Amino acid sequence: MITFAVAAMDEPDDDVLTIDQLAAESRVPSRTIRFYQSRGALQAPEIRGRVAYYGKPHVERLKLIAQLSDRGLRIDAIGDLMKRIDRGEVDLAEWLGVEEEMQTPWAQDQPRTVTEAELFDLAGNRRPGLLADLARTRIVERKGDVYFVPSPSLLAIAMKLEGVGIDLETATEASAILRKHLKRAVNDLVELFMGRIQKGQVDIGQANKLFGAFRSVGVEAVRLLFARQMEGELRRLGTSAKLAEVSARARKKRR
Repeated sequence: MITFAVAAMDEPDDDVLTIDQLAAESRVPSRTIRFYQSRGALQAPEIRGRVAYYGKPHVERLKLIAQLSDRGLRIDAIGDLMKRIDRGEVDLAEWLGVEEEMQTPWAQDQPRTVTEAELFDLAGNRRPGLLADLARTRIVERKGDVYFVPSPSLLAIAMKLEGVGIDLETATEASAILRKHLKRAVNDLVELFMGRIQKGQVDIGQANKLFGAFRSVGVEAVRLLFARQMEGELRRLGTSAKLAEVSARARKKRR
């Protein structure tokens, strides 16, 4: 858990440091310290004559910058966050709670690197040519003597579809269609929630609870909406002449 107390340089503090001393104590090169300052991530030093002096708040801020960098934040984003914290616009503990909730995985589906035997076990099928087909459709990637599986769950879905006669190429194209439209839907949803937070319609202090609740509710909503849309489309297809035309063409090809 990251903890950080925002302190002002004008508070009484005898532990003043030059930039070289700050670099030695924090183990951050002086050029990097200057870079952080230029991006607004590190507060300005106190200038006495021609010498810049730093203090404990700078040491703590450098620790926080390192921890936020480890979380994947870029320095410009960190700089913007620090400016907002310094202006009192953002509470750090509150922000960290939201950010931590946002970093929690939604899908229990972690990439795996497996042997050939383990891949066959994951696939639940040992048909000839399976490994080549999986690699060609990029469901798995061969890396020397092992195989990288980006999504074991999608592999299982593809194999289940193949079991009912849907080839891997079709399953892969179907997955791409879902990814395309779900990406846009998710982007729109995030923009909706962030807009509500920005307008004050949703308290940012409750945002972590919102995302936590939406983790289960959202997945269920997608499942329900997908099912209803598919039901409607299949009914429409069943009452049209298109299904009969496709069936007739398929029968001709089998002759």
